Amino acid sequence: MSATAHEHGAGHVPDPSKRDFLKLVAASGAAIGVGAIAWPLIDSMNPSGDVLALSSVEFDVSSVPAGQGVTIVWRGKPVFVRHRTPEEIKTAESVKLSELGDPAADADRVKAGHEQWIVVVGICTHLGCVPLGNKTTDARGDFGGWFCPCHGSQYDVSGRMRHGPAPSNLAVPPYAFMTDTRIKIG
Repeated sequence: MSATAHEHGAGHVPDPSKRDFLKLVAASGAAIGVGAIAWPLIDSMNPSGDVLALSSVEFDVSSVPAGQGVTIVWRGKPVFVRHRTPEEIKTAESVKLSELGDPAADADRVKAGHEQWIVVVGICTHLGCVPLGNKTTDARGDFGGWFCPCHGSQYDVSGRMRHGPAPSNLAVPPYAFMTDTRIKIG
């Protein structure tokens, strides 16, 4: 038997450390391959850029005169931002909770220190119509807030349901004052 045949012959014992190394390399390659395939799939489930852009909106309220409001689009929904007059604030704060169908104190619907601003989602809680009331020429109902012409629901200057078929108050979205004149919704 030659020396080469003897080294690689039937009596040769393979080195176990080489086999373990090959198994480790193969398993690592498989894990990297699975990760390379799975990552694009998982990443595709994240919200798109246009959705993320709408997740929050900033607005400068300094141009809104007292007694008027503006409509901002947030997440595809109208949001009413109204600059309330001192008389409107006093009226909203003086309402007895027992008079409300969906009791909520005015102080719970505005930010402390910024009571002149009310921010509500502008969708009627009855059937999803958009109430009138942000323009000075709009009908505001008997309570000076918002009026839904579709079925007659009326909201006060705090966005609380006061009359009609609406079952609840206008929703208050998550918002914060970044400065005294700049709000961030969402």
